[in-house]
Amino acid sequence: MDLHFEELLGQITDFIKTEAKTETVVGEQFELGQFKCVPVIKVGMGFGSGGGEGVETKTKVLKGQGAGGGAGVGIEPIGFLVTKEDEISFIEAGKIHGLAAAFEKVPDLIEKIVDARTKDKVTS
Repeated sequence: MDLHFEELLGQITDFIKTEAKTETVVGEQFELGQFKCVPVIKVGMGFGSGGGEGVETKTKVLKGQGAGGGAGVGIEPIGFLVTKEDEISFIEAGKIHGLAAAFEKVPDLIEKIVDARTKDKVTS
């Protein structure tokens, strides 16, 4: 068995090129009314490979070979580039802004108010 690290690494790289795309994770560019939206992703990757050879001693003839390779890819949608006429902006994915952020905090706020009133009634 011949060890072909370069060929193996080439195959892994080709696989990553085809899979680590915005279209694979969140889709292609789309239009929403007057807005054009382009998904943006963050990609992280790592590679590893290893190999071995045979061993021959004075008393025994041992033979062996081995090779392996692998890669890992982490892909995360981080937002959208949004254009309208001459304006362009970036909208983060997973972040809550403005009025939506305020509404997210309402249940906690109500709970604190109820707890405070309950404590006031107990101490009165």
